[in-house]
Amino acid sequence: MADIVDTAVNAGSFNTLVAAIKAANLVDTLKGAGPFTVFAPTDEAFAKLPAGTVDALLKDIPKLKKILTYHVVSGKVLSSDVVKLKSATTVEGSDVKIDASNGVKINNATVATPDVAADNGVIHVIDTVLIPA
Repeated sequence: MADIVDTAVNAGSFNTLVAAIKAANLVDTLKGAGPFTVFAPTDEAFAKLPAGTVDALLKDIPKLKKILTYHVVSGKVLSSDVVKLKSATTVEGSDVKIDASNGVKINNATVATPDVAADNGVIHVIDTVLIPA
């Protein structure tokens, strides 16, 4: 099985996320032992951001790193666990809200595909980029 980064690369729908992970020097971290749970925004999710946002973030590495680490939770949290939670503390340090009353939402993002397995954790595909407060 591939690690989180290789799994995202192989999926083909996370080109912007992978480019951002590389720009923020988080590749080695996300290839590490983990385990990690990553709420992974698709390329379509990044495309919903206001024009120029991604380019601006790629030039502001501290802010980019803060946003990316806000998508990561320590440990392997499968969807069967996620639905029992009301929030989760991210690697960035603040919490994301979890609402499993109608599908699963992480803050304002909907989980489109849960439980994509990787050898160092799990990916939950989301449709919106999470922005910390």
